[in-house]
Amino acid sequence: MSIIVMDKLGLAPQIQATLETIYDPELKPANIVDLGLVYEIITKEDGIAKIVMTLTAPGCPVAGEIMNEVQEKVAGIEGIKEALVELTFDPPWTKDMMSEEAKLELGFL
Repeated sequence: MSIIVMDKLGLAPQIQATLETIYDPELKPANIVDLGLVYEIITKEDGIAKIVMTLTAPGCPVAGEIMNEVQEKVAGIEGIKEALVELTFDPPWTKDMMSEEAKLELGFL
């Protein structure tokens, strides 16, 4: 599954690289991008970055931690004034959204 990118600031590559340093503790060593949890990366001219993402399950016990980490790390990128994280369960996450690499790392292949 590919990430939808709308990038007025040209910072999506840096944002994606940053998101690749964030892990769901329950599914290490795969990062949230390889897990398919990031649906959209949006930047606007006013310096706002918005990440639309999901979690492996609605009751994910580390949801707050992961979202805070996404918000803090994206906000720390030069050129970003504010980072917003929107959580969605539409579409719901499935193992099919993981990259081949993540499936291998986690033993799903």
